[in-house]
Amino acid sequence: MHTNSTRIRFGRLIAAVAVAAVALVVSPAQAAEPVGARPATVCNVKVLSDKVLDVSSFDAWKKSYIDGKSTNQDKAIAIWQSVITFQYQDMPPAEYLQHENLVYDAIKMFNVYGYAMCSPHSSHMTSLARQIGFGARGWAISHHSVNEFFYDNSWHHFDSSLMCYFPKEDGTIAGIEDIWAAIRPFYDAHPEMANADEKQRDKLLRTFEFADGRTGWKKGPKLIASSPQLNAKGWWPAGTHGWYATMQDFDGTAGPGQKAYIFDYGASLGYQVNIQLRKGERITRNWSNQGLHINMVAGANNAPDAMADASGFLKNNQAFCDKLDPMHPNLTNGRIGNGTHEYTVPMDDAELAGGAALVYSNLTAAGGKIAAKDSTKPGELVIRMPSSYVCLNGKIDLVAAASANSPITISLSDNNGLDWKPVTKLTDASAASVDLSKLIVRRYDYRLKFELAGQSAISALKITDTIQHSQRPLPALAAGENTITFAAGPRESTITVEANNMLNHKDKQVLYTDFHPTIKNLKEDLVVSGPEGSMTVPIAVPAGAAISRLRICPVYRAWSDGDSWKVDVSFDDGKTFASAGDTPTQAGGRQNYLIVNDIPKDAAKALVRFTGKSSAGNQLRSFRIDADYTTPAFGFRPVKVTYAWDQAGQEKQDEHIASKPEETYKIVCDAKPKMKSITMELAE
Repeated sequence: MHTNSTRIRFGRLIAAVAVAAVALVVSPAQAAEPVGARPATVCNVKVLSDKVLDVSSFDAWKKSYIDGKSTNQDKAIAIWQSVITFQYQDMPPAEYLQHENLVYDAIKMFNVYGYAMCSPHSSHMTSLARQIGFGARGWAISHHSVNEFFYDNSWHHFDSSLMCYFPKEDGTIAGIEDIWAAIRPFYDAHPEMANADEKQRDKLLRTFEFADGRTGWKKGPKLIASSPQLNAKGWWPAGTHGWYATMQDFDGTAGPGQKAYIFDYGASLGYQVNIQLRKGERITRNWSNQGLHINMVAGANNAPDAMADASGFLKNNQAFCDKLDPMHPNLTNGRIGNGTHEYTVPMDDAELAGGAALVYSNLTAAGGKIAAKDSTKPGELVIRMPSSYVCLNGKIDLVAAASANSPITISLSDNNGLDWKPVTKLTDASAASVDLSKLIVRRYDYRLKFELAGQSAISALKITDTIQHSQRPLPALAAGENTITFAAGPRESTITVEANNMLNHKDKQVLYTDFHPTIKNLKEDLVVSGPEGSMTVPIAVPAGAAISRLRICPVYRAWSDGDSWKVDVSFDDGKTFASAGDTPTQAGGRQNYLIVNDIPKDAAKALVRFTGKSSAGNQLRSFRIDADYTTPAFGFRPVKVTYAWDQAGQEKQDEHIASKPEETYKIVCDAKPKMKSITMELAE
């Protein structure tokens, strides 16, 4: 069912966010359920436009950017192009999950944020390259973090941060040592620069670059001057640095008195977009923001330039990317989006007991309200709020009947139900609005528990989160005919364990200790104490569900080539363990993305053990565990997709009801649209 009208019926949008995962293999299309089946949750709901490439998972990214490329160099350039398209050079978001508190997962960066600086760029480039079979490594050089790929028997450097690379005379792309070799003769010929301190060298290089009407840089090293990305004034497409900066960065050092060295900015991979919908649940993503972002702290805003782009750097960045891929130009209004994740909990026994709630115990929804079946015993309702986008704030709105003798106690868990934090206790009959912001900021998944005592009851319950998402991968429309592809599936959700390993960040994020690990010979910051140490982490999926695969990604920092980590998995409470894989050895550290598909039938919990060996020093810097799972509560129900945009001064809206798990349809825009929002919810 499909309508196209000028009437828009939606209120003010608030932003919220949630979890996801990387590199999940999509199963074949599944037939629609009979109307009477009414599964509780539709998983992996995806709406794509033919005007925007899909980067919602590793497999989607690979299909969009790598499949069909015939040479390794074409694949390498495609990796670079994807990162510069979906990640703008800007102040990086701080989630306090991965090491250095930054976001080192490329797929998460593309979909949730879309802006960062050089060390995340290096991580994203190396992790994507490794996923298609390239060798890859990061480097710490002077004032910069870079990377290079190994293919066709040599190393090649691609900088997605400043948006450049350096072709040699034979057409291949130079590696970092090639660049050093090209720059060294320049400094030999200019000892006044070679021997100057950093501040003076910067001044001298800028003077050289800006000479002769800002063309002096052309007299510098040929390899640098020949880069196709340098503009006429010697500036890189990111708009933040010029030729002078590259000459400083690639002087062979990592700063005064220190040689450049290999350093892996390892990514805790696992994120992928998985929009899940229950009856009463709505996800709205906007091509706009309310000024909200992940780095907001008390007393300071710390807003990235991409929030407003007053300098125009983002616009220039996107214009450059449009030239690289004119078939998929930027159609956004900016980079940072704020959206909403809303769940109006149905007062319906069939929905809640059928899987919409994780726990629905001693409760009934008779008469349009939820109350205890047996008032002499407490009733318990647990609602999970998983999201593919990061939460910025949230609240509960409810209408309740309670008293001192029949209270309603609300608590929240941000560690998959292992522990609960008090939210509030209601002791009177009233409408209430409960602020969750301090408990859910920077989270992608949380659970709410409502304990109803005596005669207490809930007659209305709505949970609303404000999320942050990137505008760039949203399925935008262009003037003319747009082909929209709808898909729902595979029928899987994910439980994730990912946490900060710095215990002094307790007020900012969940910690690894919150997930009840067993620790042996590891220091507080997960540095191996002695020749060997280990951490064993439990993970479990909801009752009635079964694990379909485990995805595990350890990231470590090592001080020698002899230090590494191995990963083992147990499905029998630790009686036996089987190997999931090892991390490659490399001084400077590495990461490895491991997928375990050999899962015992109906397994609902597992233990994941990380064991590190140390000779010179070894630290588990970050880790992520994803347990993908299935349950009979997952299936297909019709989904309503609503686009809203402005066109030639008029408000436009398109509503489409997808009645099958896979559909395509058309939206025609008579003029260039200014995108406003896309909303997804069950049609019933």
